[in-house]
Amino acid sequence: MAKFHAWVRDLGDAAINPGTPSGMSKIVSADGKSDGGGANPMSEFSIVKINDMDTALEIAKACPFLEMNTATIVVSEHMEMPQRCAQ
Repeated sequence: MAKFHAWVRDLGDAAINPGTPSGMSKIVSADGKSDGGGANPMSEFSIVKINDMDTALEIAKACPFLEMNTATIVVSEHMEMPQRCAQ
């Protein structure tokens, strides 16, 4: 955890939400729900304000959680909703 806290400190003001654990995920479809969270269940999320995907990927590569043998990080861009949909 000390390495993670140092990584977050290095992000400075870019770390909007440095890390929030998630509970067990489930998949919901028209047919119902299932346990397990799919092929890549999310266990935590972080929100980082960065100007481009390449920088976001470099930040993700530096996350110490990748030192765990089975850890992976999914990086995605937050998309703004059009005003007519958000109301």
